Parts: sequence; structure tokens; C-alpha cells
Amino acid sequence: MIQRKEEYVVVLDFLPHGKSSEATKEPVAQVIGENNFTLLEVITRPDVQLAPGQRVYVGREERKEIDHIKGRINYVDLTGSSQQTLHEVVHASVVRRESEFVGFLNKAGSVSIRSHMLELLPGIGKKHLDAIISERTQKQFESFADFHSRVQHVTSIDEVFTQRIVEELRGESKYYLFAKSPKREEEEWQR
Repeated sequence: MIQRKEEYVVVLDFLPHGKSSEATKEPVAQVIGENNFTLLEVITRPDVQLAPGQRVYVGREERKEIDHIKGRINYVDLTGSSQQTLHEVVHASVVRRESEFVGFLNKAGSVSIRSHMLELLPGIGKKHLDAIISERTQKQFESFADFHSRVQHVTSIDEVFTQRIVEELRGESKYYLFAKSPKREEEEWQR
């Protein structure tokens, strides 16, 4: 599901005086991209105040709030506040992009001979997999509500997707279905 470049991000945390660990004191925000769930740090324009959950433009055109993108970060680089806000922001994005995630339920295929993409979702085992495939073969899912009415004993599917995305952001996954894989140390020294 990884798509185009990030145009908009959602603020996880705003540090108006920068990070205490850095010599340069410039206002920095930790944000997550709406398209690929990319974790970034951005430097804001002077006198700009941002709030957690605020949607901000970071595309190529003129930016009102953001001076520049400092770079990608990993989950371990997030402040405590960012980590606390992350689940809520990801969940809101999953709900807003419901049709894309329902499309994933309808189209997901095998990862290998022994493993299916749907089994990578938390709480989805062989029995749930069989039920999902059986139901989508008869008629594709139209919404999260439709999924829940036809597939029994799966907790909130939007929460399942949220948990999977947060797991990917933590760097705990072998496969990355929804988020960009975490920035690796090799990338850092190659710049």
C-alpha cells in the first residue's frame, strides 16, 4: 500500500525550543506522513505553533508552517509524547482511509508458499484467514462494518490495522505492508 511522496503530515509532538540534546535550538515537530506513515522531523517557521493531531502541508509547493524537513526518524527517536499520540493518529488515518484498507482485505494474497498477507495482521490466524477468503470470494467487502458482519470473532478490524502499522513503525516486522521500513544506520552514513 506504500504510495506517493508525503504531501501532508500529522503532528505527533511539537518542541518550540527544540530538543534538549541538540546544540541548535530551533523549533522542531515530530510528524507522521498521511500516505506512507513515514516518521519525520520538521523544522517550523519562526513564530509557528503546532498542536498534536494538526494536519500540516509538507509538499513541494510553498509551505505555511514548515521551513524544511530535517529528515526521517525511527520509532526510538520519538519523544514520549509522540509515542503516546502515535496510536491515536494512526487509528484516525486508518478510519479516514477505510476504503483502501477494505481494498487490502479484498486483494491481499500470499507472501510465500506457507504464509498469507492477511496472517501478518495481529489476531488473524488460519481459521480467520479461511473465513475472510471464503467471504471475499462470495462477495468483496464493502466496509469495515460489512467485514464485521460477515467475519466472526475478529476484533475491530480498524484496530487490527492500527496495531500492524504501529508494529511496522517500531521496526518489528519482516514485511512492511503499510509503512516504509525504518531508516537504517547504513542510510545515515551514506548521505
